[in-house]
Amino acid sequence: MAAIPVFRQCARRRPGLTILMITTTMSAFCEIGSNCSLFRLNQFCPVDTPAAIDAFLCYWKPSAVILLESELWPNLIMVSSTKMSVKSFKFWSAWALPLISLMLSKFALIIPLSTTQAIRFQLLQAPPSIINFAGDLKYVVEHDMSKRNIASTEDLKEQPSDRHVWMAASVHRGEEQVILAVHRLLVRRYPDLVTIIVPRHLQLAHHIVEELQKEGLHVALRSRKQKITARGLVYMVDTLGELRHLYSLTPIALVGGSFCPGFAGHNISEAAAAGCAVLTGFHVGHFSHMINEMQRLDPL
Repeated sequence: MAAIPVFRQCARRRPGLTILMITTTMSAFCEIGSNCSLFRLNQFCPVDTPAAIDAFLCYWKPSAVILLESELWPNLIMVSSTKMSVKSFKFWSAWALPLISLMLSKFALIIPLSTTQAIRFQLLQAPPSIINFAGDLKYVVEHDMSKRNIASTEDLKEQPSDRHVWMAASVHRGEEQVILAVHRLLVRRYPDLVTIIVPRHLQLAHHIVEELQKEGLHVALRSRKQKITARGLVYMVDTLGELRHLYSLTPIALVGGSFCPGFAGHNISEAAAAGCAVLTGFHVGHFSHMINEMQRLDPL
């Protein structure tokens, strides 16, 4: 979603420009296809092999390729808002430095997220002249992009208005037990509690619902438009594309993908922008620069 403001600006400056959006997940593919008319061409990313990439580029014949927040491809012309994690840096610098150095020399522009990211690219022998800063695109929010989603969450705003509410967002498998344990503790003190859970992947929603039902806890499903009525309720958001707007329902947001080793965190800026007090675990990976900035501004 961070790519949309970039391409919207490209379309404004070049009205005749045709933009092909490629995504790597089904959720991103569906979100782009249903909510943004800017991308008339929406394709899945090809397998990262020389034959597949060559066939894809030869078919579409793009004038430029912009890659955001993903792995490095050997045929890129521009990399925007890119991350070079510690893991990737160690991988490329350990044995493939000549290859990565050659790849980076072909780029026209590299826009890292932070000074630390820029240093890693320079240590991999990226030309300093092509490294420029433009800020983190995750701070850019298209307020008018998802009016349909905004309208769809309006029905929820009045339901928990007189209840204690908190939300666990982008929850990964392995973290649900932490969230449910917190829910059990809080509901003893606040019997009217509403815990909103937004799993990172829909498959996890079904697993959590089964666990809750086994314990006899009250569960309401977003996909079925069930009401927030019962006390001590868990409201399961088993839908896509609504997270940003759901933050407005809660004063406290816990952002997952950060409580187990090997995780790398998620975007906390949307929760902060909605006025939430933000909680996160220690395993924030390439979002550490955002965490540091937020700590200075004190929403954490």
